[in-house]
Amino acid sequence: MSHFTSEDEALLQSMLRQLLQSVKEKITGAPSVECAEEILLHLEETDENFHNYEFVKYLRQYINNTVGSVIEEETEKCTSAQNQAEVSGYDTLVQHVTKKTRESKEYREMMHALKNVMMVVVESLINKFEEDRMHNKELDSKTKKERQSGYYTDNCSDSDSSFNQSYTFMSQEQLQLLVERLDPIQPKEVRQEALQMLCFASPSDILNSESWPNLRKHLTISLSDPDATFSEKILRFYAKTFSCSSFNMTRDVYTSLAKHLELYFLSGEYSLHISAGLDVSNTDINRLLKKVRLLNEYQKEAPSSWIRHPEKYMEEVVESTLSLLSVKHESNHAASPDFLSPVYFLALLDIKAVWFKKWTHAYYSRTVVLRLLEKKYKSLINAAVQQCLDYFEFCKVAVNKNSRVSDFSQQHCSDKQNFSYTGPELQYVYFVHSLCLLGRLLIYKQGRNLFPVQLKNKKDSVSITDLLVLFTQLIYYSPSYPKTALTTHTDNYSPASLVMEILQVFCDQTGCAAECLYKDAVIDALLHPVQSLLSGTEVYINCLETTLIDVADILARIAAVEDGLSLLLYGENEKTAREDSPAAVHVIVQFTKKLLHDDISLLSGSEILPVVKGAFIFVCRQMYRTCEGLQMLIPYGLHESIGGAWKKTSLLSERVPTPVTGVDSTSSISLESKNILLWEETLLDALLNFSATPKGLFLLHSTGAMNDCVNYMFSSLSKKLQTNEYEEFGNRVIVTQIATTPTGAVALQSSGFIKALVTELWALLECGKDDVRITQPKSTPLDPIDQSCRKSFLSLINLLTYPVVFELLSKQDIPNKPMYSLREVPTDVIDIIDRLIILNSEAKIHSLFSYEQSHIFGLR
Repeated sequence: MSHFTSEDEALLQSMLRQLLQSVKEKITGAPSVECAEEILLHLEETDENFHNYEFVKYLRQYINNTVGSVIEEETEKCTSAQNQAEVSGYDTLVQHVTKKTRESKEYREMMHALKNVMMVVVESLINKFEEDRMHNKELDSKTKKERQSGYYTDNCSDSDSSFNQSYTFMSQEQLQLLVERLDPIQPKEVRQEALQMLCFASPSDILNSESWPNLRKHLTISLSDPDATFSEKILRFYAKTFSCSSFNMTRDVYTSLAKHLELYFLSGEYSLHISAGLDVSNTDINRLLKKVRLLNEYQKEAPSSWIRHPEKYMEEVVESTLSLLSVKHESNHAASPDFLSPVYFLALLDIKAVWFKKWTHAYYSRTVVLRLLEKKYKSLINAAVQQCLDYFEFCKVAVNKNSRVSDFSQQHCSDKQNFSYTGPELQYVYFVHSLCLLGRLLIYKQGRNLFPVQLKNKKDSVSITDLLVLFTQLIYYSPSYPKTALTTHTDNYSPASLVMEILQVFCDQTGCAAECLYKDAVIDALLHPVQSLLSGTEVYINCLETTLIDVADILARIAAVEDGLSLLLYGENEKTAREDSPAAVHVIVQFTKKLLHDDISLLSGSEILPVVKGAFIFVCRQMYRTCEGLQMLIPYGLHESIGGAWKKTSLLSERVPTPVTGVDSTSSISLESKNILLWEETLLDALLNFSATPKGLFLLHSTGAMNDCVNYMFSSLSKKLQTNEYEEFGNRVIVTQIATTPTGAVALQSSGFIKALVTELWALLECGKDDVRITQPKSTPLDPIDQSCRKSFLSLINLLTYPVVFELLSKQDIPNKPMYSLREVPTDVIDIIDRLIILNSEAKIHSLFSYEQSHIFGLR
């Protein structure tokens, strides 16, 4: 191969580069002939001079000499007359010949020989490449200038990085030389040149080298370089390292960046204050935000991989972060309250503290984070609590002065883009970050152990209950807006909505709810606006209806749990009930009655008043569905109030026109009429749920709404049947309870509920599923009751109480027809007895498709 031209050598080098890349990706350890075939095919398609290369001619001749005879022999076999029937068509012929050739002994020998030749050639080229590199350590100055003016002069931050650049392998001696040239005492030109070489080197080689500790120091110092281009190049190197290195390597880079930022905030150069605001269009501020953003992006990604590494690596990352965020509170730094600390910058980029949520999600990292917060960095928790207290005081003062609080969460940018934050806006962003962080912290027992906290300007310590009372008060003291506007905002950062998210999560966590929510002080805070409306005192709430709906939502979640219900009924300590204030249940039911009678003047005329009423009725419903709760509510006659409201609404709903088929629903029924129908259904549902207990069923009878409630129940169950959501334990209990009275039995019969149940049962027993294609006979069931019929069987058994049996079967004769049509479907309990149980004629037996199964079912 010594007679190859320079073009052939260029071709070989191109193949070598692509082979090495393919081998690296496939991790085969050596170049393969399959890779070579793919590369040659690619070059043949893209290079018009491909067939003129001597190397290609050599390969073609080599293949022809080795397997040419095999190809000709197979071609003759396929084209002979006796094989015409076996192989026909040009494409099939080519495929057949190719397959036979690849399976031949000659082809295997050729591939083995080619692989050996290729390995020798590749090894010699690699050796030559390394020799050239050792003899040419210094790059040509002209090439350096070209590269600087080409790739490195762009002013993009971290979106355009050198991820797609090919890496240069560097020896330990070269890396040591690089470290020396990046020393801050070196001239600027030398450092620029060294940084350029650093960006072309492989990050893993650099981080694994012995020179990395010294290099890390130089890079940390160089991040403060006044030359923006120089510091941004280092940030690009950091970003590249974060994206393509493992956690045990990137932790050093992260801690280096965090240490640089900590030193910067502690230095005399830093002079930013909250009162002065923040102009993010400023070059220096922009550079600082880029560094914090890179830090925050890594914070969100690190938890996905740090569990695979020793805990000390993770602890380094966590501690460097907490140390940075607590800069303001270091004892050796006399910072004023106006100090714009690093946590403000982090809050601007991650306002809902997603980084903290990810860090505390797993027990592995949560233990480390909370341990460090308790031992060394509790000042961060203190600062977050203080920020929430400060914002609450600000809102409270504004409310008492009857002045409007600025709602930063709903401000919209004008046509001119705004690049600056005022002092109050910065404080609000930090408040949201603190609120989300504390809400996450209190979910975990270890986090709750950090309380109470002692603040410098507060005599008494702040307990968990104090903090929950504060959160609750933020619902009605902070700016709010109507529920109808919620749909227009995808991300809502109003204090009320953020607190609601936190409290809803608390309600779902048993241990957290018991320690945080189930306290008299918290319930009193929730009921404060309700108490004010009941007593007639002046209420300073920006959006009263929204606040009441939120309060009712939390109360309903509390009442849905046994311990929470006990708290509402008897207070925190059942044995020593408070005499100064009644239990929450009394306040709630009194307020609900006033709402139903429209006795609250502040809410009269409100568009969403029915929603407020429905929310508090639902809270009461959670209580009167239990015997204890109902016993507490009976003296108030709530069922009479709900029944009266239903009768009044049903008169209005009778005037609502029936929807016309083919006409737009919005034109046939007005929005007001729809709201009337919805409110009537809400009241019927509330009345229906009285039947969950025997005494409640008696109260439902007294309202005269039994038939309407059962009709509504059957209608709602029919809709759920279509979406396969029929199985609801609460509904089955209500049906069974209603069936225990004669009036209820008649109502179930007249509503069509029993007919639907019997029809469904017959379909399962005798018809089967129409959409199932029968490919083999159905196996004989071994269970006493077939699984497909079990639900219907239980529903029917629970329904057939004595009153139902007496009302539906008394004074009725069994049909005993002489003939039964196969299409005749039972519609009543007496029909089921006739067709499945008392099979006293041949006509009944022959009318069944599955005689044995159906008869056994009926007997059971």
